[in-house]
Amino acid sequence: MPEFVSVEVDEGVATIGLRRPPMNALSLQMQREISDAAREVGGRPDVGAVVVYGGPKVFAAGADIKEMSGMTYQDMLRASSGLQDAFTAVARIPQPTIAAVTGYALGGGCELALCCDLRIAATDARLGQPEILLGIIPGAGGTQRLPRLVGVSRAKELVFTGRHVDAEEALAIGLVNRVVPADEVYGSAMELAGRLAAGPGLALRAAKEAIERGLDTDLATGLDIERVRFASLFATDDQKIGMSAFVEKRPAEFTGN
Repeated sequence: MPEFVSVEVDEGVATIGLRRPPMNALSLQMQREISDAAREVGGRPDVGAVVVYGGPKVFAAGADIKEMSGMTYQDMLRASSGLQDAFTAVARIPQPTIAAVTGYALGGGCELALCCDLRIAATDARLGQPEILLGIIPGAGGTQRLPRLVGVSRAKELVFTGRHVDAEEALAIGLVNRVVPADEVYGSAMELAGRLAAGPGLALRAAKEAIERGLDTDLATGLDIERVRFASLFATDDQKIGMSAFVEKRPAEFTGN
């Protein structure tokens, strides 16, 4: 049984819970458990959306520095692959994912939030990539996913200085999608995830795939990916349900098929 990461499913929404108090430091074991949880929820037909949540006080304050400080170059060369693989597993969850960010999301914690499609942050949340202050750089996607989200110049400034970003600035630069009071973060994430889970599941997966794959290629190839996925949805029940509901001026009740 996992020790530090839990998976709970309620009405089509899975919560991947980080449970390593007090700061949810991302140890090697925790990384493996995150990877396992991501693959589990990604393969479950009863899950339409996923929330990643560290609890009411902190999302994740970064890697386990005590564990990391004694590693050699050879040790980290092996461990860094596992770290990136764990976070990539979260990024590759086919359903929409939402990071519910309370307190600190720093270093690996910020990188984990970046792996989600959307981020809802508490008013007192602080995000950042402070690795440079330890004499290293982000190693779980921070130098790659952050510039894709907030732009190259802003990402360089945050990575070069290692400074923390408060919730207001995070919202302004597009690092988070929404800011709510701390006691409403998980509820807000669950409400949004519930709406997504009730939507056309195959279309949502297709939209996520088209965006993600398109970002990694040129515009012409991206448009081709979009065209093929767009056409494929005309083989789904939800396309017929959605269009019939529109013509008949009534709400659509999607089945996910």
